[in-house]
Amino acid sequence: MSAEATSPGARSRRRGRTSIDLRRLGRAALLGPASRDRLPDAIGHVADAHRAHHPDADLLVLGKAYVLAEMSHRGQFRKSGEPYITHPLAVTLILAELGAETTTLTASLLHDTVEDTDVTLDQVRAEFGDEVCYLVDGVTKLEKVDYGAAAEPETFRKMLVATGNDVRVMSIKLADRLHNMRTLGVMRPEKQARIAKVTHDVLIPLAERLGVQALKTELEDLVFAILQPEEYERTRAVIADRATTGPSLDTIAVDVRRTLREADISAEVVIRPRHFVSVHRARLKRGEMRGTDFGRLLVLVGEDADCYAVLGELHTCFTPVISEFKDFIAAPKYNLYQSLHTAVAGLDGAVVEVLIRTHQMHRVAEAGVVALGNPYTPVDGAEPADGERADPTRPGWLSRLLAWQESATDPDTFWTTLRADLAQDREISVFPADGGMLGLPAGATCVDAAYAQYGDGAHGCIGARVNGRLATLSTVLVDGDTVQLLLAQGPVQAPGDAGGPGGERTGPVAGQAQEAAPGPSPEWLDHARTPAARIAIAGWLAANPESLKVPESEPRAPGAVTAGRRGVANVVVDVPEDATVRLAGCCTPVPPDDVTGFLVRGGAVTVHRAECSAVGRMAALGRSPVAVSWGDEAECRVTLYAESFGRPRLLADLTEAIATAGAAIVSANVEPPSEQRVRHTYTLQLPDAAGLAGLMRAMRDVPGVFDVRRAQHEPAS
Repeated sequence: MSAEATSPGARSRRRGRTSIDLRRLGRAALLGPASRDRLPDAIGHVADAHRAHHPDADLLVLGKAYVLAEMSHRGQFRKSGEPYITHPLAVTLILAELGAETTTLTASLLHDTVEDTDVTLDQVRAEFGDEVCYLVDGVTKLEKVDYGAAAEPETFRKMLVATGNDVRVMSIKLADRLHNMRTLGVMRPEKQARIAKVTHDVLIPLAERLGVQALKTELEDLVFAILQPEEYERTRAVIADRATTGPSLDTIAVDVRRTLREADISAEVVIRPRHFVSVHRARLKRGEMRGTDFGRLLVLVGEDADCYAVLGELHTCFTPVISEFKDFIAAPKYNLYQSLHTAVAGLDGAVVEVLIRTHQMHRVAEAGVVALGNPYTPVDGAEPADGERADPTRPGWLSRLLAWQESATDPDTFWTTLRADLAQDREISVFPADGGMLGLPAGATCVDAAYAQYGDGAHGCIGARVNGRLATLSTVLVDGDTVQLLLAQGPVQAPGDAGGPGGERTGPVAGQAQEAAPGPSPEWLDHARTPAARIAIAGWLAANPESLKVPESEPRAPGAVTAGRRGVANVVVDVPEDATVRLAGCCTPVPPDDVTGFLVRGGAVTVHRAECSAVGRMAALGRSPVAVSWGDEAECRVTLYAESFGRPRLLADLTEAIATAGAAIVSANVEPPSEQRVRHTYTLQLPDAAGLAGLMRAMRDVPGVFDVRRAQHEPAS
């Protein structure tokens, strides 16, 4: 297929621009400049586009870069037959039209010289400086002779690392791929499909994340035409036979202009036709297409406040579709995008989508990071105090990507993981309980949050609280959640190890040995969405294969367990001596709790804690309380509830902690696990009520236990 066939809608998108004639540029490139004091004719398009955005730009450096590029590539031709210099010229023109600054354009002209000619990086540095040299090096491919099949993934790794220090590297790469896709028709079909697949999986998501919508939408259409030719032709036919039912966008645009003019709001209202992929998606979603489904209205104003004024007028004069309203001005998207989105219905019921933004917002929405110019220009000439240049374009997703790629040493793992990570096309923000913010892909779980916050320290995570409530590690987070990760107190180690990798075990009590945290389980891989979490978990499991085995129970010394029941409670009541006295099971009072008693059926006295809910119910029934006081005996009986996350040997560790504290287990009950949480109920005999607080602390210190409390519930009727 021809370049034109793989560039659907290019004419409408580039309306008003001077089209570039590759053959004419090729002839001009071979002929060179007309005179010594003029730029070469071949670069005239670039100069005009650049001056439109940067009127004061110095074009001499562009002429110098062009001369070096033309001389270096002279004699080289593209597969289409054009002189090779037409490629860097076209790539540079794409960036110039987006508003890239001079340094980026200079590097763009030279981006293939080091890769395909005898020019060296040292020559580029000597002629054009360190920044241009860094950008050229960042987009230079690695040799297949040196890397073999790993050349492509390792080249992308190199570009991503370079992008982490200067996002202009990826801007040049995206423009380079766009021009290659425009002229891909001369390639064999199988090579077209391979390049289009990589573009779909890697370059288009990167363009979306960097906010370069102008490049992203055209790349999507070019890929669509190659990978789904039948759907592409069907969509082309739908656009050609554009539905005429209902009012057209032109009619509604006239109504909107009149409404804003009457409200004395200065605004530009334009129609933005949907590109091919957008029409395809809308057709799949809506079925039959109406005239207003083939585009959107774009309202451009001068100030942020004007955006909301336009919104108010539209919602007043038209019927708003509330479910379609989104405010990306108050809460910008992670790729710098800002705009108000809404949809309104006219009197005849036709619905049209409306985008409202300022002219500056529109420029950033189209060009993304390219519109920022040079993001490393010092403010007022001052360099950062720490010697590192601040990068306002360094988003959270890029920082995460750079972090996990260091762990993915295998090229295949890196390539597969990169594609999977870029497939996550939305991002959320969650807030750790101790402050700060974590950026995570949509669909991330508490496992991902743990590794994002603690790195390898998350191996010891045993649970989480989301918005103050206990949650399992598999809980999917949503934008704005507050997350508190619960970590084990001991170091992480594989089962059977005598000590953890961090050295001696530590705990809340000095000198007290703690059970080591068991480490991540294989099930965590099912819940992890981020590459960093998956790589860390898989690495730990591979280094500790014994963790996959179910540990055998070790023989343990029998604890002191008392099976009998006391005949008389340790209380003094003002009733006949032969009356039966018992401690209420609903609140299990112990000395020195404030207590009160009530006569129940059979002449027995039940003793409750003063704050027990049963006391209020008894009083409501008109029953008089009985005076109760504690006796001289130190022993007491208490019922405790322990909440924990399930893990091997947890029950054994809890009973050992109870026995070590000197308590005897009268009865115990363990409920079946529910969502990885287990509830234990223990009735314990203590030799001294003063030891209750220490016992509860000892139980809480057992790894996996997150709460221990005394019984306090409604008694059974």
